Amino acid sequence: MISITAIIKSKKESIEQVKTLVENLVNQTRKEDACVRYDLHNAENVFIIWEEWKDQSDLDIHDNQPFLLEFITKSENLLSAPIQVYKTVQIL
Repeated sequence: MISITAIIKSKKESIEQVKTLVENLVNQTRKEDACVRYDLHNAENVFIIWEEWKDQSDLDIHDNQPFLLEFITKSENLLSAPIQVYKTVQIL
């Protein structure tokens, strides 16, 4: 199992646009067979996605999905910082 945490920080004036883009990303990703979990959390202008994938090859497929690449392109100018992605392992 692979766990990912992605942190997306919207510009204050772009919160609603980013929210719409992130919600679409989540809905599309949840349709992927290899997606175990893809949860969206929010605090003000910060969106956090907590992901779990069956294995690295499935994550690699996800990383090249057109809807993910489109999200990255469309959100780029709406964000206050680059998207942070952490690949983690559970220790407890």
